[in-house]
Amino acid sequence: MIRILLVDDESAVTSALKRVLRSKDLDIKTAGNGVEALEVMSNFPVDIMISDLSMPQMDGNQLCAEVAKLYPETIRIILTAHTDLERVLEAINNGKVWGYLQKPWDNNELQILVQQAIQAQEILAERSLLRRMVERYQQFQRPSFQGFIGDSVAMQFVYNAIERSAPSNASVFITGPSGAGKEIAANAIHRLSKRKNNPFVPINCAAIPSELMESEIFGHIKGAFSGAVSNRDGAAQLADGGTLFLDEIGEMDMSLQAKLLRFIQTGTYQKVGSDKTESVNIRFICATNREPQESINEGLLREDLYYRLNVISIDMPALTERDGDPLLIAKHFLNHFNEVEEKQFAGFSQDAEAIIKNYSWPGNVRQLQNTIHSCVIMSDGPLLTADILGTQLKLAQGDINQLSVAKVTPVSVSHSTESAPAQVSAPAPVSSQSDVTIEPLSVVERRTIENAIAFYRDNVVQAASALGVSPSTLYRKMQNWQDG
Repeated sequence: MIRILLVDDESAVTSALKRVLRSKDLDIKTAGNGVEALEVMSNFPVDIMISDLSMPQMDGNQLCAEVAKLYPETIRIILTAHTDLERVLEAINNGKVWGYLQKPWDNNELQILVQQAIQAQEILAERSLLRRMVERYQQFQRPSFQGFIGDSVAMQFVYNAIERSAPSNASVFITGPSGAGKEIAANAIHRLSKRKNNPFVPINCAAIPSELMESEIFGHIKGAFSGAVSNRDGAAQLADGGTLFLDEIGEMDMSLQAKLLRFIQTGTYQKVGSDKTESVNIRFICATNREPQESINEGLLREDLYYRLNVISIDMPALTERDGDPLLIAKHFLNHFNEVEEKQFAGFSQDAEAIIKNYSWPGNVRQLQNTIHSCVIMSDGPLLTADILGTQLKLAQGDINQLSVAKVTPVSVSHSTESAPAQVSAPAPVSSQSDVTIEPLSVVERRTIENAIAFYRDNVVQAASALGVSPSTLYRKMQNWQDG
């Protein structure tokens, strides 16, 4: 409900104004002078203030100027006589008055003016909310976290999800493309949990033959199968008290998934070849690079196992969804491999930086890491150039030229059989004070909204909830962008 304060030293005026406006869904208060109005506003936040210009103790000019300082988001409207036009100009300059109404007023004009003020207030409130959200994000923005490098909006969501899920014993299901850092996320959850002093045991279900997977998880006794020459503890026993990370769980044999489900539900298992039941205390974290529902539909993942594991879900973004992060990560890897390979690279050339920002990176962070490592090994510097980078990425000269242009849409080049969704890359964070560019709030606002919508895979309702605004607000802004 919109809150309005009517200020006039004549009670008949405030009563008349109140009668005209009572048909609208408004919460209306009144005050007899400027001092009283400020007292009311200290306890009653006001969206719109309509004040007479000529009042004792504190006139409308002084009141509007004070409200502009104390409550800048309050829309200020003044009532004035024809003879007060100079004072109206003064009020506009000093009190940043939004509008004025001449006495005696026309009731229709009053209602129209107030309706326009309500619409303006809604826009101001939304902008203020987004501004505070952006400021809050920038205040708590982290350039790195638990082995991750990146300060993008998408990664701030990931960092927050890891921190919130770590103290719990609930199972975590991590999704995301290959090379996006799912195991790093699992390890971070473990390191921040109460189990941090106990083992973190990772198993890549795609890398172990299916006939050996049961033994890998549960262990076996001597003679259980050909080659079992001694008793062996599996990952279940090794991870007791700690965390068991099952990567690419959709690659596990379906019959073993049934045994895993029982293990998760009961905390008990039997080694291969043994009839002895053993108990352990384990937290489960699983991951897959496939869409879980597609794996279920294709018969690769048990639905009951998925829902048992998916208590907490974390979605790792592709590198193309992490605006500005590729260059930060590349610089980190360049410094690292300088030390490892005893090289002296000073940095990247400008066109090489453009390629890093604009390339689609279908292999995500893992591909970026390996590419920088290869560049450091195969060249001597002092700068890592576009030609060096293009050679290691096996890019045609035309692709190098296109990707070297700043601020283009990421391109999936022809040599790769994989592709990533096209995203518009934001400029990388500035490296020095001389490079600082102040962007208009509208640009920052739009980028923040677009990042949130992209993060939630075009689900505007979820994006609006995360931003703390209504879905209609985002729809209206997107429509305005299209119209503009």
